[in-house]
Amino acid sequence: MSSGWSLYVTLITVVFMGAACWLVWWQRKGPPGNVGAGESMGHDFDGIQELNNPLPRWWLGTFVGAVIFAAVYLVLYPGLGAYPGLLGWSSRGEYDGEIKDVEAKYGPLYDRYGAMAIPDLLAEEPALRIGERIFANNCSRCHGADARGGVGFPNLTDGDWLFGGEPDVIETTILGGRIGMMPAFAPAIGGEAGIPAVVAYVRSLSGNSGDPQLIEQGKAKFASVCFACHGADGKGNKILGAPNLTDDIWLFGGTPDDVAYGLRNGRRSQMPAHADLLDKRKVHLAAAYVYSLSHGLSEESEHARGAVSPAHPDADKEHDEQRKSR
Repeated sequence: MSSGWSLYVTLITVVFMGAACWLVWWQRKGPPGNVGAGESMGHDFDGIQELNNPLPRWWLGTFVGAVIFAAVYLVLYPGLGAYPGLLGWSSRGEYDGEIKDVEAKYGPLYDRYGAMAIPDLLAEEPALRIGERIFANNCSRCHGADARGGVGFPNLTDGDWLFGGEPDVIETTILGGRIGMMPAFAPAIGGEAGIPAVVAYVRSLSGNSGDPQLIEQGKAKFASVCFACHGADGKGNKILGAPNLTDDIWLFGGTPDDVAYGLRNGRRSQMPAHADLLDKRKVHLAAAYVYSLSHGLSEESEHARGAVSPAHPDADKEHDEQRKSR
């Protein structure tokens, strides 16, 4: 806070506290004007009159006590601009202290799981439960509570990966984020006239039927423009994040209109980096949970994990508390 704002806040606070004290003093002087004590002030409603009676002593005492409490509080704690208070308390210090306590309590648990390979963590039920909670707190907003994604947000349960589904790749993705971009290619494929042919060919790669003549025309255009990212066989390129066009899995929809929109306008998607939100140990556990969704866990196992109480409820509670504090 700048010195000017600090002075402004301090003055406003002091002036209002002084006004409160003056109000109490003024009310103790006696009746205003020519109206005597106990007489009507000339206001009445529904047969109830307002009389000129002094404020009750208990009310005045409470008011004075509140003012004194406020003065003592502002001396001990922050409240007068940039003044830190005699006790040196701060919300940041309080937060850091809680984080320190949490680290002392749960740090050994995270260290143990962080040293294990992700495939080995699939057999560690408590680790997956913690990873599931991390996912729910940080990833479910985009990928859904069931991790099945939506339009523009990848399904993490089907084994289809734009950048690769290996454990180390998943960790890299969570830590650094990803940016996916497909430029608009309508001009390169002959404008509006060329779009239907490329749409027909691209959809045919996933087994969808179409006009054979259009498909053949689209194949030639695909081979001259689109192969650079998606490959000559249309199976994509994980280095670039270019999707596989042969598996009938579509990030933005696979209808003719959806594919045509992508060709005409391009597509752009971004997953934010989480390195500033989660330390590497928690990313490791989140990656283990994501990896488990499409590797080595049966539906029965998944159902069982969702039906029972958390294997490590204290750790789950800790994640909830940290999420609220961010």
